[in-house]
Amino acid sequence: MKTSIAKHAASLMVTAAIAVSASAALAEKWDMPLAYSATNFHSATAAEFAKCITTGTGGEIEVVTHPSGSLFKGADIKRAIQTGQAPIGERLLSGHQNENAVFGVDSVPFLATSFEDAGKLWKAAKPTMEKILDEQNLVLLYSVPWPPQGLYFKQEVNSVADMEGIKFRSYNNATARLAELTGMLPVQIEAAEISQAFATGVADAMVSSGSTGYDRKVWESLTHFYEVDAWLPRNYIMINKDVWNGLNEAQHNIIKGCAELAEYAGTWRAVEYTQFTLNGLRAGGMTVGPAGESLQGELKEIGATMAAEWLENAGDDGKAIIDAYNSMQ
Repeated sequence: MKTSIAKHAASLMVTAAIAVSASAALAEKWDMPLAYSATNFHSATAAEFAKCITTGTGGEIEVVTHPSGSLFKGADIKRAIQTGQAPIGERLLSGHQNENAVFGVDSVPFLATSFEDAGKLWKAAKPTMEKILDEQNLVLLYSVPWPPQGLYFKQEVNSVADMEGIKFRSYNNATARLAELTGMLPVQIEAAEISQAFATGVADAMVSSGSTGYDRKVWESLTHFYEVDAWLPRNYIMINKDVWNGLNEAQHNIIKGCAELAEYAGTWRAVEYTQFTLNGLRAGGMTVGPAGESLQGELKEIGATMAAEWLENAGDDGKAIIDAYNSMQ
C-alpha cells in the first residue's frame, strides 16, 4: 500500500515538474525602456504597471523596466517598439510631433492649462491618437500628464527681451519653436542629460514641470522658476501591435486592467506632486512664483502664434480635436 502511495506521489511530482517546466518555457520576459529616472513619478507608475502585469499573468509575462534611457534613449524608444527591438515602453507623446502634428496637441501653449482641461483635451484627442498609432504598428495602453510647465532660468527674467541669446533646452517641436520666437537658442537635450547639461553650460534655461526640476536637482545650476502653466504634456505607454495580437484574451484583459489602474494612479500622482515639487525647488534655494504680468502677456501672444501654426499643420484631424475639446468647455 505504502509503495503504491509512494509511486502515485512520485507520479504527481513528475507531472507537476513537467507542468512548471512547460509554464517556464512559455513565460516571456518583456524589457520596458523608460526615458526618465527611476525616482520620477512616471517611472514609478510604469514600474507598478509592470509588476501588475507580471503578477496578474502569474509570471507568464515578466515585465522589467529600464529607466533613465538605459536601454534606449528617449528619442529612440518609439522606433524600438515599432520595429520589435522592445515589446513595450514609454515615451513623451509630443516627442513625435515631427512625424505628425497631432502628437503635439498637448503642447499647444495655453490651450489646456489645468489638469481638468488636460483631461478633456486627452479625451478629445485619444481616438485620433489610437488610430495614428495603430497605423504605426503600435497599441496605446495608457497616458499620464505631467504637471503644468513653467520656465527655468539662471537669472531673473521680466520680459521676452531678457531671454535673447539664452541657450534653451528643448525636448519637442513646441519647445524648439518657443525658443525661436523668444530669441533663445534651442538645444535638444533628453531628460536623463538635464543635470549635466546645466552643470556644464550646454543649456541655461528650459520649460518643464516642477517635477523634472525637482528630480534633477536643477537648483544646483539654476535660480528661478516662473509658473506660467503653459501646457501639460503627456507620457504614454505603447506596445508593439504584433506582440499585442499574439496575446490571448485573458492576457489582454489583465494588461488593460493594469493600464487603467496606472493611468488613474499616475494622474493622481501628477496632481499631488505639483505643489510638493514647487516646495522642493524653493527648499533648494530657487525663487519660485508666477511670471510678471508683462511677461505673461508676451508669452500668450507667442502662444497664440504657435496655436495657429499647430492648427495649420494638424489639418482636419487637429481641427476636429479642438472642436471636440471646445464642446466640453
